[in-house]
Amino acid sequence: MKRIYSLVAIVGLATQSMAQQQEQDTVLQDQINLDEVLVSAVRAGQDAPVTFSNLKAERIRSRNLGQDIPILMNFLPSVVTTSDAGAGIGYTGIRVRGSDATRVNITINGIPYNDAESQGTFWVNMPDFASSTESLQLQRGVGTSTNGAGAFGASLNLLTDAVARKAYAEVAGSAGSFGTHKATLKFSTGVLGQGFELSGRLSRIASDGYIDRASSDLDSYFLQGAYVDSNTLVKALLFGGHEITYQSWYGFDPAVLGAIGVDASLETNRRYNVAGIQFDDAGNFEGFYENQVDNYKQDHFQLHWSESWSPALRTNLALHYTRGRGFFEEYVDDWYYTNVFFAPDAQLDFLGQPAVEVDGQTRSSTDYIRRRWLDNDFYGTVFSARYQAEELQVTLGGGWNTYRGDHFGEVLWARYAPGINRGDRYYQDDSRKDDGNLFLKADYQFGEAWRVFADLQYRGVQYQANGAETGLVDDRFNFFNPKAGITYGLGAGQDLYFSYAVANREPNRNDYENGNPRPEQLQDFELGWRWTKPGTSLRVNAYYMRYKDQLVLTGELNDVGAPLRANVGDSYRTGIELDAALRLGPKWEWQPNLALSVNRNVDFFFRRDGELRDLGNTEIAYSPGVVGASRLVYRPSEAWQVALLTKYVGDQYMSNIEAERSRLDAYWQTDVNLQYVIPASGRMPEIALNLLVNNLLDAQFSSNGYFYTYDDDFSNPGTITTIEGVGYYPQAGIHFLAGATVRF
Repeated sequence: MKRIYSLVAIVGLATQSMAQQQEQDTVLQDQINLDEVLVSAVRAGQDAPVTFSNLKAERIRSRNLGQDIPILMNFLPSVVTTSDAGAGIGYTGIRVRGSDATRVNITINGIPYNDAESQGTFWVNMPDFASSTESLQLQRGVGTSTNGAGAFGASLNLLTDAVARKAYAEVAGSAGSFGTHKATLKFSTGVLGQGFELSGRLSRIASDGYIDRASSDLDSYFLQGAYVDSNTLVKALLFGGHEITYQSWYGFDPAVLGAIGVDASLETNRRYNVAGIQFDDAGNFEGFYENQVDNYKQDHFQLHWSESWSPALRTNLALHYTRGRGFFEEYVDDWYYTNVFFAPDAQLDFLGQPAVEVDGQTRSSTDYIRRRWLDNDFYGTVFSARYQAEELQVTLGGGWNTYRGDHFGEVLWARYAPGINRGDRYYQDDSRKDDGNLFLKADYQFGEAWRVFADLQYRGVQYQANGAETGLVDDRFNFFNPKAGITYGLGAGQDLYFSYAVANREPNRNDYENGNPRPEQLQDFELGWRWTKPGTSLRVNAYYMRYKDQLVLTGELNDVGAPLRANVGDSYRTGIELDAALRLGPKWEWQPNLALSVNRNVDFFFRRDGELRDLGNTEIAYSPGVVGASRLVYRPSEAWQVALLTKYVGDQYMSNIEAERSRLDAYWQTDVNLQYVIPASGRMPEIALNLLVNNLLDAQFSSNGYFYTYDDDFSNPGTITTIEGVGYYPQAGIHFLAGATVRF
C-alpha cells in the first residue's frame, strides 16, 4: 500500500506541473529521440537486409487489457502463441517460424532477458509490461547480432517508455471473462527545466483462468529516472513483478484422466486440470491441494548512458542486475505418483529417508508437500559505439553477463517420514553461466542504389552445474557468428535484399538433464523484396534455414511442464512470407500476412517396438506449414476505431515421427476490438473506452500440446510395444475484456 500512496502523490505533482511544460515542446523533441539510440545497436534499420516487423505501442494500446506481450504479438507474421490457462493471462509463450521460445532471443533496451539456464522467456514474471513498452522489433531468422544467446528462430527487442515531453497521469482499468480484472496507474513529471524526468507505473492483474483453478495473481511496477540534454541521455530503470499462479502446465491428458476415472473427452471436459489432485491409499479421489502454485518474484535494474560526442560518434553503456527468487509448491500424492504418473518422487528413498513401520506395515512411500526453489542473480554490462559518416556506418558492441542460480527443494510436510522436519532440504545444487560477446557491424552505401552490410560476432560461453539430473557439467563454447547482406534500391520506394547469416548456440539445462547434448548451428539465407510508400507497404521474403544438430522439441515434457529437446542431426526450415499494410480508403486499413513453410528432419531415426527405424525425412514438431493473420481496421470518425483480427494456424505434429495421434488440428481465431476516444477538452481529460472480444466465433481448439512414448515390456513378456500418449492445452471459447483509460 505504501507504494500505491507514494505513486498517487507523485501523480498529483505531475498533474500540477503540466502547465509548466507547454513551452518546452519544440526544444525537447530532438532530445527525446535519443531513446531510440538505446536499441540502435541491436535493431535493424529500414534498409537492412534483414526480415523484421516493427510494432509500436499505439498499435496494441486498444488491446492492452491484461493479456501478455506474446498474445498482443499474435497477428505478426509467422507467429504462433500459446496460453496454459487458456485466455492469455498467466504462463504464455510464442513460437516464430516453428521455433520455440528458447530460440527467440529477447532483449529489453538491448539487455538480455531470456533465462540464462533454460533460455526460455517467462512473461508471467513481468505482467502488464506492454504498458511500459514504447515499441518492439521482431527479427525473423538469425537477424543481426544481439546480446544473449544466439537466435534460432527470431530476435525480439523491446524499447521501454521514452522520456515524456509533457507531464501526464494515466489511470486504466479493465475487467472481463473468468473473473479477470486489471488496474494500471502511470505518471510522468515530463522533462523539467533541468532536463530531469521521473515516470512510473503500478499494475495489478488477477484472473481465474479458463482452465479449472488456473488462476493468476500478478503485481508489477516500473520506475524510471532520466536526465536528457542535446547530447546526453542517462536512464535509471527499476522494474519487476510478483506472480502467483495455480499450476496448469500439465494440460489435458486423456490417458491420465481415464486412469483416474474422469471423463477424458475434450468436447465435454476440456477445462479439467489435474494439478494438485489428491487420493487416499485405495485410489479414491479426495480433492485438490489448494496451494498448488508457482510463486516467483523478479526485479530488474538497468542503468543506461548514451552520449553524442560529435555528429558522427555516439556511444552507449549499460549496467544491469536481475534478482529472481521463488518456488513452486505441490502436493505429491503417493497413489497418483506410483500408479498413474509412474514417477519415483513419492518414494521415501527419493527424499533420502528409510522405510518406516506404520501400524505393523512397512511403508516405503508417502504423501508429502514440497517446494522446489530457484534463487538466482543475473548481472553484467552491454555497450556499443556507433560511427556515422555520409556513406558508412560502423557499430562496435558487445557485453559480458554472469548468471548464478541455486536450485533446492524443501519438504513442508510428510505423512510417513518421521526423520523430516519442516523446511528440510532433500536436494540442493548450484549453477553458473558466463556469457561474453563482441560484435562489429558495418553498413556501407555506394552509389545511389547499393548498400552492403557485414556483421561479425564472437561469443564465448562457460556453463557449470552440479545437479542430480544434469550431472557434473563444466562446458565451454566458443562461437563465431558471421553475417553479410546486400540491399539494392529499385527506386519508387522499392528494394531487394539478400543475406546470409550463421548462428551457433549452446544447450540449455533441460538438455543436459535429458542426455548428452551437442551445440547446434544454423545457416540462414534470406531473400526479400520491399515496397513502401505513404500509407502502403508490401514485403515478400523467402528463407532457407539449414541446421546441424538442431535441438528440436520432442513433444515430451519434464516433471515441471517444461518442453524437452533433443539433437536431430541435419534439418531445415524453408518458406515464404508475405506481409502488407494497405490503406483502402480514408477510413479503411488492412494488414494481412501469410507464411507458407516446409520444415523437415533429414533421415530421422526412431526406436519403435524395440527396433531402430529410419523414418526418412519427417516434419519437425510444432512447425505448421501455414500461418496467416489479418487486421482489418475501420475508422468511421476520429473517435471510433473498429478492428477485425483473424488468425489461422495450420495442422502441425507434436512429434518428429509424424504419429497421427500427435497431430494438432488447424484452427481459426477471430477477435473484434472496438475503441472510442473522447478527446481532452479544457480541464477534461482524454478518455478511451476499449472492448476486446476474443474468439468471437467460439471456436474449440488447442493451440499447444504434448506427445510422449514409452516402451511396454510387461504386458507381453518378451515383446516390446511402444505406447503413445498425448496431451492438449485447450483455449477459451468466446470471451471478452472491456476497459477504460483516463489520461490527464
